[in-house]
Order: sequence, then C-alpha cells, then structure tokens
Amino acid sequence: MSIALVFPGQGSQAVGMGKALADRFAAARLVFDEVDAALGEKLSVLMWEGPADQLTLTENAQPALMAVSLAALRVLEAEAGLVLKRDVAFVAGHSLGEYSALAAAGSFTITDASRLLRTRGRAMQEAVPVGAGAMAALLGLEFGAAVAVAAEAAQGQVCQAANDNGGGQVVVSGDKAAVERAVEIAKTKGAKRAMMLPVSAPFHSSLMAPAADVMRKALTEVSIRSPAVPLVANVLAQAITDPAQIVRRLVEQVTGTVRWRESVAFMAQSGVTQFYEVGAGKVLSGLVKRIAEGAEAVAIGTPEDVAAYVAARQG
Repeated sequence: MSIALVFPGQGSQAVGMGKALADRFAAARLVFDEVDAALGEKLSVLMWEGPADQLTLTENAQPALMAVSLAALRVLEAEAGLVLKRDVAFVAGHSLGEYSALAAAGSFTITDASRLLRTRGRAMQEAVPVGAGAMAALLGLEFGAAVAVAAEAAQGQVCQAANDNGGGQVVVSGDKAAVERAVEIAKTKGAKRAMMLPVSAPFHSSLMAPAADVMRKALTEVSIRSPAVPLVANVLAQAITDPAQIVRRLVEQVTGTVRWRESVAFMAQSGVTQFYEVGAGKVLSGLVKRIAEGAEAVAIGTPEDVAAYVAARQG
C-alpha cells in the first residue's frame, strides 16, 4: 500500500486554521513559532484571529498555509510515528503547496520556506496592477477544450490555462478582459459553469514573469537539499529529486500550468493508493477522488484527523 502526501494551495485558508493543532500539540506550536520568527511578525495571530481579508492577502496566505501543513506533518511524525522516507512514496503540492511539500521532505528549512513564500506572495501581487488581471474557473470542459477556449479568448491579450485540477475543472488566467471573454466562450462550448474567481492577480500566467524573475534570484540565496522522497512537480507531472531541477521547476511554476490532474494520475499509476492531504481544507482530497478512481484520499488538518489516522494505523 503506497502513500503520497499532498499539500494544499491558496484558497484553502480560513481564520482559525491550525489553532487546534497548536493548542493540543507542542510539535505544532514549534512550527508556528519558527514561522513567526522567520518573518519577524506574529503571522500565527493573524491566522487564528483574523481579520480574514488580511489573511487572504497572497503574501500572508502563502506562508500561513505552509505553516499549517508543516504543523500537521510534525504532529503526524510525533503522534503517529510517521517517517517520511520509510512510509511515503511521493510528495506533491498545489502551487504554493509545492514549497510545503519540499519543506516536508527536507529540501527547505521551515525558515527558508516561510521567507520564500512571503517573497513569492509579494512578487506575484506586485507583478500586475490590481484589477488588470483575473482568473476564472471553467467547469465541465476537458483540458484540451479549455485550452482552446483560452486561445480563442486571448485576441492579442494573455489568456491561458493556469490549473488543470481534474474532474473537468480548469482555471484560466490572464488579462481581465480576455478572461471575461473566456467565461462567455466557455458557456457556448458546453461548460457546465464558468465563473470569475475572487483572486487578486492572474496567477500561473505569463503576466507573472516579473515574479518568476524575483523567485529565480531568491531561490539562489537559500540552501536546497535533495528531498527525502521524490517531489512530483507541478509543471512536469513527474517525479524529481535533483536540487537544480527543483529550482528550475519552481521558477517555471510561477508562470506555468499547475498540472494537478496529471500529477495525481502519475502517482496513482506509480502505485499510490492512499493520498493524505496535509494541512488546511479538503480541496485536494476531493480532486484526488475524482482523478484516481479507487484511491483513498483523506485530509489531515485537525487533532481529530490525527486521531483518526493514528487509530487507522493501529487498526
């Protein structure tokens, strides 16, 4: 029985996330303390008390989600005896979750991951003026059809597939007018639903090129080790372990498509039958169930989730 750990991306944040873990487990508290120290501010207070609009800011949401994921993982290690190198075949993360996955696998320290995600969040926010870019979800279209919709909508502007999430869910990103056109075109091409998303920037599009440049520089300034287990990279949907390749793919990921459907399929085809979503929310476990038929997908982000995992392992 092969296991993969997957780590959520932006949109899974909620005020209060991780607090129950910190209240219950010293291993979780240490992670939140380390993230606070790395950033020189009490991000944990913002996570647990809000306000929500401040937590949702990209520069806060990205390190905050990583913190919850790593806190949950440390609790699994302490309470359930999880040993990544022994028990896990692959790690993967959705967009920023790739940094959580790499921190989990020991490629980054939590301190470096916190600072990189703060830098990444700011750079992505600053790459495009607020209101100039947008993203939209196209539901009920296969990936190829969604790519064709984006191409038709571009009309000299940027509109491209940002996330291939699986289960007929594709997100497009780019110039606001082009993305709005894509929503209307998708409805004529058989999409069940097509809707603009409440995001602050056109992530995973070529408009993010300035942020990719920032991350290329930032990633050269940290020490990156080979992960304890292979990372299934967003832009490749294949497993990698070489630190130089990891850096290259993290830079490409800022402007490239998150190939989540293919990534999950790759892990399933490689023998993974159990996927654990480590951190806030249950978005990825829902997607996994739609992509990998018959696979078990469980979210672990609360003390109750940890207890259920421990009981299952003992059973």
